[in-house]
Amino acid sequence: MGQTLAEKILAQKAGRSAVAPGEIVTVEPDIAMSHDNAAAIAKSFAAMGVQHVWDPARLVIILDHAVPAPTADHAENHRRIRQFVREQAIQHFYDLGHGVCHTVMCERAHARPGLLIVGSDSHTPTQGALGAFAAGIGRTEMAAVWALGRIWLRVPPTLRVVLTGRLPEFVAAKDIALQLLAMIGPAGADYRAVEFAGDLIPHLTIEDRMVLCNLTAEMGAKTGLVPPDDATRQWLAARRAEKNCETQFLLPDADAAYERTITLDVSKAEPQVAAPHSPANGRPVGELAGIPIDQVFLGSCAGGMLDDLRTAARLLKGRRIAPTTRMIVVPASAEVWRRALDEGLLATLADAGAVIGNPGCGPCLGAHQGILAAGERCLSTANRNFRGRMGNRDSEIYLAGAAVAAATALAGKIADPRR
Repeated sequence: MGQTLAEKILAQKAGRSAVAPGEIVTVEPDIAMSHDNAAAIAKSFAAMGVQHVWDPARLVIILDHAVPAPTADHAENHRRIRQFVREQAIQHFYDLGHGVCHTVMCERAHARPGLLIVGSDSHTPTQGALGAFAAGIGRTEMAAVWALGRIWLRVPPTLRVVLTGRLPEFVAAKDIALQLLAMIGPAGADYRAVEFAGDLIPHLTIEDRMVLCNLTAEMGAKTGLVPPDDATRQWLAARRAEKNCETQFLLPDADAAYERTITLDVSKAEPQVAAPHSPANGRPVGELAGIPIDQVFLGSCAGGMLDDLRTAARLLKGRRIAPTTRMIVVPASAEVWRRALDEGLLATLADAGAVIGNPGCGPCLGAHQGILAAGERCLSTANRNFRGRMGNRDSEIYLAGAAVAAATALAGKIADPRR
């Protein structure tokens, strides 16, 4: 019997010809990623009595959650991380200004086909867009990885999602992810690998694939993966990383055994909105249209890519956002920010009344750059709308894609971009 992509990667890393769901394998990660929580991990690492990390070339630390530091405590946290980076000679450290860790991991080609990546953030599966097995782990687990260079993992069953057709106008990968999440629920892929397939995939950009894999975390998945193809090769070649791929472009076998297969015809899809307080509360935008919105947030690793900014700018060009609504735009990375600047997108958004922030995670987790007041409603392109997610338990968060976000900013209430 053949192997799924997740099984192939874990088998290779475990030095075996094959593995089966439910088996425990001990593996050595190719990359161990962390962000602002690296200081807490370093504290646990020191408590283990270990003097040096197992391989400073395989650690990637990216400051993104609260940058620049909004409080003295955040500043002290960053100081400790910088000190640890110097002491351990960490080769891949990205200080403030580079962007969201998952986006940076893909842009800098730390995520590559066939790699095993562990990250101290729940949305680490984002990096599976490039054909890697990327999984989130806890801080103590990460400290042990830093010390030993090994971790045990249970081989997950694989849920196969087949996407067919072509995306209608104003429907994007974010809408498909929200629709899929609503279909299977927040635990529908609990400790599963979600492998994407279908004739839509070659027509999706790497950024689109990142969004699909990102939202698998909200389904409970251990990892999300898109098998590598020509788009993957082009992405890596543009970053001068294709020749540095130390692993093969692993692909699932034709006779691989999947726990379940879901087929979704995207040609019939509509723009989606997930109502509070769960990302799984998605429904067509028309069912929630008209709800007044105080703040629109365009950004995050699930909604701040270049195409998201292009879509918003297309709808907002020559117009002004509603006087009752404020709009905050935070590009997902410095690369996105720079390209959006060069294309005039940031000027278009600013002319429409939006406030442009530096790349990072601030508003998404409620650290800074747009905390909500009690009773306020926000429509966000991020990936989570749990109660209190954006800094206030007495506010409401609706999730959507960039097109709905721009239309909502113009109308001052949830609006269908097609109308």
